Amino acid sequence: MTTTRTILVAMGERAREVSRKLTRIPSQSRINALHAIAHSLRTNSVAVLEANAADMEAAGDTGLRSNLQDRLLLTPERLEDLAQSVVDIAEMPDPVGEVVESTLRENGLRIERRRIPLGVIGLIYESRPNVTVDMSALCLMSGNVVIMRGGSEAFKSNMALAALVREAIESEGIPADSIQFIEDTDRAYVSEMLALNKYIDLLIPRGGAALINMVAEKATMPAITGGIGICHTYVDANADLEKAVAIVHNAKTQRPSVCNALDTVLVHASVAEAFLPSMATSLWDEDVELRGDSRTVSVLEPSAQSSQSTQLLKRAGDDDYDTEFLGMIAAVRVVDDLDEALTHIADHGSHHSEAIVSENAENIDRFLNEVDAAAVFANSSTRFNDGGEFGLGAEVAVSTNKLHAYGPMGVKEIMSSKWVVIGNGNIRS
Repeated sequence: MTTTRTILVAMGERAREVSRKLTRIPSQSRINALHAIAHSLRTNSVAVLEANAADMEAAGDTGLRSNLQDRLLLTPERLEDLAQSVVDIAEMPDPVGEVVESTLRENGLRIERRRIPLGVIGLIYESRPNVTVDMSALCLMSGNVVIMRGGSEAFKSNMALAALVREAIESEGIPADSIQFIEDTDRAYVSEMLALNKYIDLLIPRGGAALINMVAEKATMPAITGGIGICHTYVDANADLEKAVAIVHNAKTQRPSVCNALDTVLVHASVAEAFLPSMATSLWDEDVELRGDSRTVSVLEPSAQSSQSTQLLKRAGDDDYDTEFLGMIAAVRVVDDLDEALTHIADHGSHHSEAIVSENAENIDRFLNEVDAAAVFANSSTRFNDGGEFGLGAEVAVSTNKLHAYGPMGVKEIMSSKWVVIGNGNIRS
């Protein structure tokens, strides 16, 4: 009898077998395969977009939240960006076998650390079909095999992309089963993957808090269980306020449905009356709802009334400073000094992306050194916390764990290292 368990075990066995084969495949073959993926994305875009259109229609019919629909959507521009990111990965130095460090000991032993693949990576993800390609490319470049289980809302898109990737790499002599996709939306596969520790070396969830918390609780193998972004921007007493308005506006509105978008603005009391109305006007022009503490609301009420934006100004509730909004809502709080801002971030942040806007070098240094987050920014939008923007080509996730990686995970972050010892008949006395 065929079950979800037997299907996954068979996939795991193939993955282990292919993982060993990949160690013998030349670097140039993997690079050629990446270029083949990019070429196929560009020449088969119509078929991929048709599959995505079917998913988008179904998402509208089922009432999928708007932020998830944005993550689901593929456009010609997004496909081109995806193809270019694969090319960028292909043009990186090959990390497989890279000598990270090398030492010649007095006894004549050469001790090296060499970068190696983790082996087989499992990925469970929701909504974002671009992840199918990003993960395939990063695993291929790093010499890993991947088993992916996407969300039902992106099933047709993921199927089209996975088929395209498998065909492209096979044309360059790479086993198609280096990239495996579960062609079934049965949720039983999720729980079965969490128990597949005999075959999967690392599990990565990409999705909402419910998925990430379930993986943290039930995974039987190491897992990257961070990634929820409650992101702050602190506007200091010494901030350039024009610069601050632009940074806050970009961090909140450029793409509000993603994890590095701004959620909370902290404003020093000494600049609140000068900054908050300008910030609010900028955000209200984009229909961003602001949820502020009493001092924020007091400052903004006249601006809200004069601009007929009273419906976009509310008092913050008990949970608003602990919420990843993923939409056109931002929490705002006035603080008395940098220490209060740092305490607020420590109490309410998720170790993802935190920013300060200031012209005071001492305050900037304190913020960058004291805030515990995967990425900290000075005078810059948190939207830059992204593998592509950091020069990694793409990312498999933004980890908010400190083990095994912290921040965007590119090629090297899904690899490990091993010690290589080279001697000439050496024996230990």
